[in-house]
Amino acid sequence: MTSSERGKLAPGRSHRRAPLGTDGMTDSRRAPFKRIAWPLAVAQTLLWAGLYYLFPALLGAWERELGWSKAELTGALTGALLLAALLAPLAGRQIDEGRGRGLFIGATLGGALLLALLSQVTSLWQFYAVWLGLGVVMAGALYEPCFAILMRHLGGRARQAITLVTLIAGFAGTVAFPTAHALLEAIGWRGVALVFAALLALIALPLNLYALSQVRAAPVDPAPPEAPAAFTGDPVDVTHLKAFWLLGLAFAMMAIGHGALIPHLLPLLEARSIHGEMAVLAAAMIGPMQVMGRLAMMAVEKHVAATTITAGSFLLMALAALALYGTAATPTLVVLFVLCQGAGYGVTNILRPVLVAQLLGRRKFGVVAGMLAVPHLALFALAPILAGLVWGFGGYDLVIAMALVAPLLGLAALLLAARAAPAIDPTD
Repeated sequence: MTSSERGKLAPGRSHRRAPLGTDGMTDSRRAPFKRIAWPLAVAQTLLWAGLYYLFPALLGAWERELGWSKAELTGALTGALLLAALLAPLAGRQIDEGRGRGLFIGATLGGALLLALLSQVTSLWQFYAVWLGLGVVMAGALYEPCFAILMRHLGGRARQAITLVTLIAGFAGTVAFPTAHALLEAIGWRGVALVFAALLALIALPLNLYALSQVRAAPVDPAPPEAPAAFTGDPVDVTHLKAFWLLGLAFAMMAIGHGALIPHLLPLLEARSIHGEMAVLAAAMIGPMQVMGRLAMMAVEKHVAATTITAGSFLLMALAALALYGTAATPTLVVLFVLCQGAGYGVTNILRPVLVAQLLGRRKFGVVAGMLAVPHLALFALAPILAGLVWGFGGYDLVIAMALVAPLLGLAALLLAARAAPAIDPTD
């Protein structure tokens, strides 16, 4: 724990930290925790596979069979992500007001129904309508609402649950791409959409129902007293804090640093003379490296503060961009790029809700985290378009330069946010 973090401990509180791996849970409390975290982890894997990764997995098939351009098709996903960003604060407010169960279950069911509708589209407007509907579903069913529910009900144990959920859900792309590829020839893309609709309805939905039933039954930590320096609980108040805006900037830069590179990765590597199977392997290994980064984080989180780990992750993403730039002369640097990019982004994604709770408190966590999700999700949606514009001006070298500068700006914003954060009891 850093000296600045020790200074934020409320008077009269013990400075001793319980091991993060257990958060002081007894064996009687650990069992319900597992019955909450594991079902949510598997459900999130299927939800991410069906609601997000299915799009790039089927993009080529849509382009061939429906005759629409890549730009026309990808505009639908961009619109879905932007709508999800705009709705994130509203979803967070619903969770804060005790309506998280209905939101989460309704969104999961809605995702299954919309994927079934996707299998029936025949015109571009229908395609966009379905994906905009899926954007609404994303706001209520993916990481942000899941994390808010865990923070609301598990308190100090939420960090361990979030780590487990993101660790397992890191394999969503590994589920989506091979499954879609294996089924495309046999049943076509419409059949694949129906398969993923069935996975959400028959597996993800029951798992979410079960996990939320355990949330009600599991013992939870009592609500902590509000720290005097913390915001009052009115979401408008938190916007007066410098730490809020700086944290939002850090999350936005993280999104640019990752979102600008990954959609362009294959043509970018092609331009640097990394072709065929090596390029495809590099792209495919980003997801597993996110999981590896999260495992490494679990090994050190008992001894290193979350802010420090996140700062290191921003530096890893900057190093990844440097390695990618060097692949033009030394192609084997692509291995370093994949390792640093995957691990860096994977860890920062876990720690986003943890940082919100530590720097801004857990009161009204859902709506505050939702507000901070707006710049992250919006920039993640717009980053591929921004990278395309930058490429038009200066080629992929300039895109790589943007991916280098973004995490460094994010690092600076994160450190300033930690210094500007109000004095909040770490249990608040």
